[in-house]
Parts: sequence; structure tokens; C-alpha cells
Amino acid sequence: MAAIAFIASLNPPASSRAWYSTPHPTLPILATATGTSLRIYSLNSLTLLSTITGGHKRSIRSCAWKPGCSDTATIATGSFDASVGIWSQEDDDNEEWRFAIVLDGHESEVKSVAWSTGGNLLATCSRDKSVWIWEEVGEDDYETVAVLQEHEGDVKCVKWHPEEELLASASYDDDIRLWREEIDDWGCVAVLRGHQSTVWAIDWEPLSGRDGTVGSRLVSCSDDVTIRIWKKSPGQEERQAQSRLSIIKSSSAEEWVEEAQLPKTHVRTIYSVAWSKDTHRIVSVGGDGKIVVYEEAKEGWQVVAVQDCGHHEFEINHVVWAKAKIADGTVQEVIVTTGDDGEVKMWTVS
Repeated sequence: MAAIAFIASLNPPASSRAWYSTPHPTLPILATATGTSLRIYSLNSLTLLSTITGGHKRSIRSCAWKPGCSDTATIATGSFDASVGIWSQEDDDNEEWRFAIVLDGHESEVKSVAWSTGGNLLATCSRDKSVWIWEEVGEDDYETVAVLQEHEGDVKCVKWHPEEELLASASYDDDIRLWREEIDDWGCVAVLRGHQSTVWAIDWEPLSGRDGTVGSRLVSCSDDVTIRIWKKSPGQEERQAQSRLSIIKSSSAEEWVEEAQLPKTHVRTIYSVAWSKDTHRIVSVGGDGKIVVYEEAKEGWQVVAVQDCGHHEFEINHVVWAKAKIADGTVQEVIVTTGDDGEVKMWTVS
């Protein structure tokens, strides 16, 4: 079995619980949500570059970098104060961040924010059981294009497909829902059922799968301590393409099925799961403090590495893959974990 090796903690750690970390899609920086602030760390020096404060009255729960920004870095934040913030940095050398706009509408805590691949759509979800989709219509100008209210519980996570404008949401109601826009109207096209308790997080298979095809699978993790892989039923792609040629809107339902369950290793709630673009491995973390890495083989998914007590006795809230410069000066893919102890840690799998 492979080993998970600790590299370093990003310095300095936060003094309060850290909820979420996300690497920039092109720049060697990473943002961490902790308290009412965002911390921006360098993935080269592994040190703090700047701290963004002043936009939210309560803790920031999640954050997401806007893709496709060539001359400025833009990040969205979702807060327990029920608001969504959008921040901009004018240039790479400027440590000052501008609170560009606040998006109001949710009635309770915002749990997750996610940009579409094109960067023109922002999805947000909340404890108020709703998913909102916002469209950028001008500089610092966003309008609501959809309010989706079919979940029956707190919506924990939203994720856009890496190629299509297909949105997935996971909820306290144990369900995962998939949403598409057809003829100017967003609607639910599939409900993925199988988990027996809250679905905490989801992640799409990377754009290029192991066989070179576009990734169309989804991984989910739950309070039921299972991790499941979902895929579109064979033949759906062709039927879907044909239905879009019709002027009359017919049933837009898609059939998704559970393809696999990963080997059970966690003993407490699994809070986060991430799918690697480089190795196509999956990593998970949760309330038991474990970091678990899985790999797909001909005979199915296998556990390849386990790290116990990744953040000592503290729960691990989030995990993500990122590119970082390690001690020998090389840049490689690493695992980034974010915990209740306020620390953001980096790991490699050998």
C-alpha cells in the first residue's frame, strides 16, 4: 500500500476553524475560508500573501475562483450571513482586494458557491433548501436567472460539470439533483438516490478520464459513511442530443445510475471528496480525521493509502488536489486538507 506523506502546513495557521480551501485554476495561490476572512496563500513559498476581510458579518463557509480571468483574480465567497460576496484583485502584485459586489437573496446560511467552466454563471446553495444561479451581465453586475427549490433539506454543495452547463447539487435530504437549462428555463433533469443520509459533497470526474474520454461520472460522499460513483445510463447521450433538436420541449429527464461504491474505510461522516486531474485518484476526508486515497483498477476501486489523525484530534472539513512547489523545488500534485484546528496541510502520495 502507498503512503501519505506530510509536506508542510501553510504558514501561519488560522486562529479559528478553517472550512474550505481552493487553488486558483492558473496562478500558484490558494484561498482558505476561515472566520469572516479569506486567507490567500502562496503555493510556491507556502506562506500567507494577504488576508481579505470586511465583506461578511459571519463566517465564510466556501469560496470559488472565477475561471478565465486574464488580467485580474476574482473570487466568490458564501457566508453564514446568507450573502454571497465577489472580490477582485486588480493585478498580481497588488495585495489589496476590492469587495466588488454582494449578492443577496438567500434566506439562510450559504453553504457552497461554484462558477461554471465559462465563468459566466455562478451557482450558490443554502440552508434555505434552494439553489440559485446568477449570470454576469456586466462589470460588477449580476442577475438571478434561476431559483431552484426542489430539494427538501439544507443544500450542502453545488458543482458544475467540467465541460457542460450541467449543475449538480447535494443535500441534507439524502439526494443529489442535476440541473440543466432548456429553452430558457432551468429544471431538474435527474435525481440520484441511494445515500441513506446527508450528502455532504460531490465532485465531477476530470475532463479527460483515464481512457481519454470526457469525464461524465460524479462522486459523492455522505453522513452514511459511503462514497458512491454515479454515471449516466448508456444511450442517454444520444437520446439527449436528439431531444435538443426538437422545437417542442419534451421530457428532459436523464437516467443516472450508481456505478460503484468505494471500499468503506471511514467510521464517521465523510465531509469532502475530490477527484484528481493528474492521477484520476479520489481522496476523501471527514469527521474521523482520516485521509483516504482510492484508485480505480480493472477489478474495481481500491484503497491505496490511509492517513489517520491528519489534523490530530480535529475533524477535517475539506480536501482538494492542487499543484504546489515542494522542498526539492519541483511542482507536483499534492493533497490539501483543511481542518477544525485552523490548519491547511499539504500531503503527497508515494
